[in-house]
Amino acid sequence: MTCMPEETLFETEQLMGREAVADYLHTLADSVAEGGDVTLRSGDRSVTLSPPSEVEFEVKAEREGPTDGDGELSIEVELEWPENAPDDGGLSIE
Repeated sequence: MTCMPEETLFETEQLMGREAVADYLHTLADSVAEGGDVTLRSGDRSVTLSPPSEVEFEVKAEREGPTDGDGELSIEVELEWPENAPDDGGLSIE
């Protein structure tokens, strides 16, 4: 099995209130639902991606840290698709 190198195109981490996180996720969800480009922006950094109509969707809950002490919990949400994937628009009836 060949290991593909990973390049981080955009990453940001900041402390936010739950309501602000929910607002951000709603905005992201709306962008994905509209079917256009999705632009991630933080300060002067940004990246624009064009998810196709079908993506691999993953939700993961993790715990990092020592087994005998407090750790860090996280919820990760990931959308993944092949670069330059054709977007056939899915099945439709006209």
